[in-house]
Amino acid sequence: MAEDKEKKYTTVSIPTPLFKKIEERIKGTGFTSVSSYVTYVLREIIAEDEESEEPFTKEDEERVKERLRALGYLD
Repeated sequence: MAEDKEKKYTTVSIPTPLFKKIEERIKGTGFTSVSSYVTYVLREIIAEDEESEEPFTKEDEERVKERLRALGYLD
């Protein structure tokens, strides 16, 4: 049986203000949509996690929290 090459997608909700910030951030870049940018960022994060053999340090955890705050996910 041939592999199903059709890409399947799901919907992920993000706050509207965050969406608008991302729209502004990607203007003039090669990203054609907020979805393509978010997909790229998430793939990069997953790739970094897969490369790391050490568990999160306190420093790593703080960097992640700061990044999530900057993206509007944490207050």
